[in-house]
Amino acid sequence: MLIDPLKATLLVVDIQEKLIGAMSDPAGTRARARWLLAATAELQLPTVISEQYPQGLGSTLTELTAAAPAAQVVSKQHFSCVAAQCLPASLLEREQVIVCGMETHVCVLQTVLGLLGLGKQVFVVEDACDSRTVANKAAALARMRAAGAQIVTREMVVFELMGSAAHPQFRHISKTYMVGEQP
Repeated sequence: MLIDPLKATLLVVDIQEKLIGAMSDPAGTRARARWLLAATAELQLPTVISEQYPQGLGSTLTELTAAAPAAQVVSKQHFSCVAAQCLPASLLEREQVIVCGMETHVCVLQTVLGLLGLGKQVFVVEDACDSRTVANKAAALARMRAAGAQIVTREMVVFELMGSAAHPQFRHISKTYMVGEQP
């Protein structure tokens, strides 16, 4: 199945100030998540950003909210966005949810399993997810795949959202996000 821009939304899980430094690839995660948010914002994909206990872990990284200024930010204490019941109706009404964030083996995993339990088609953006250890991330991706989630990359998401080189944003997106060294 392909990502359909009329059926999809992006959910960015817990990429927060006080948590990012503990990740296995903090600089890469920041850059790749910002790339994904900026590209999908240009394609006008509805976006939700969750924050795990922001009083303790801080807010979402400023460069991420700046890349997607129309994104709705929700907070939670449950690890799963589904269990926290913090997801807006606009996200829950859509059939497909594209998910990235951290930690892959905790909040991302539990949210993805919850979304699958709701009957959603879930696409996990592997290169925009992170955990404290590579082993935890790998185990979570394998478990999500086994549960029925599609494991994708940022470029797969963007090209599926455009669908064709005839898309009105294709030239701009290609020149802005697909040339030179990518994060």
